[in-house]
Amino acid sequence: MIIFLLGFMGSGKSTLGKRLAKKMSWEFLDMDKVLEEQEGMTVTQIFQEKGEAYFREAETQFLQSLDPSMNRIVATGGGAPCHKNNMDLMNEKGVTVYLRMHESSLACRLEKARAVRPLIENVEIDQLPEFIRQKLDEREPFYNQAHCIIKGESVKPDHIISLVFGNNDY
Repeated sequence: MIIFLLGFMGSGKSTLGKRLAKKMSWEFLDMDKVLEEQEGMTVTQIFQEKGEAYFREAETQFLQSLDPSMNRIVATGGGAPCHKNNMDLMNEKGVTVYLRMHESSLACRLEKARAVRPLIENVEIDQLPEFIRQKLDEREPFYNQAHCIIKGESVKPDHIISLVFGNNDY
C-alpha cells in the first residue's frame, strides 16, 4: 500500500512522512528528492533550466512508476496533484492524505525558505500570504479529492495510521 501525503509547500509532508515511515517500518520517498536525484539538479534548477512543464511531466512519470503493492509513504510535491491525472492516479494507487493548513501558518513556515522554493523565491514577504491564498484557491479542488483531509498544523503519525487503517494493524 502507498500512503501519499499531499498539501501546499511547507505543510510538513516530508517531515511527517519520515516520521510515519519510521513508525510503520515502511519506505519513505520524497518526490522532489527522487526527481532531484534522477535529474542531477535541484528542483529550482530543473524549473530554471528545463521549465515547469518538464518538471510536472517528470512528477507524473514518477507516480506512474510506483508499484502499489510496495509499502511506502510518498511525500508529493505541492503542485503534483494538480497536473494531468495525478490526483486520480494517486487515489487509484493508494491512500491520499491532504495536510490542510491555513495560509498564515504556511506563510510563517515559508518565510525563510523562499530561496529554495522556485514558486515563491521572488515573492515579497508581505505578499506571501496572498500568494499562498491564490495558489490554495487553485489547488484545493485537487487536494480536496484526497481520501483523508486533516488539519496539518498539529498532525501526528498515529493520527494518520488510525485514519488510514482504523487501528494500528498495518
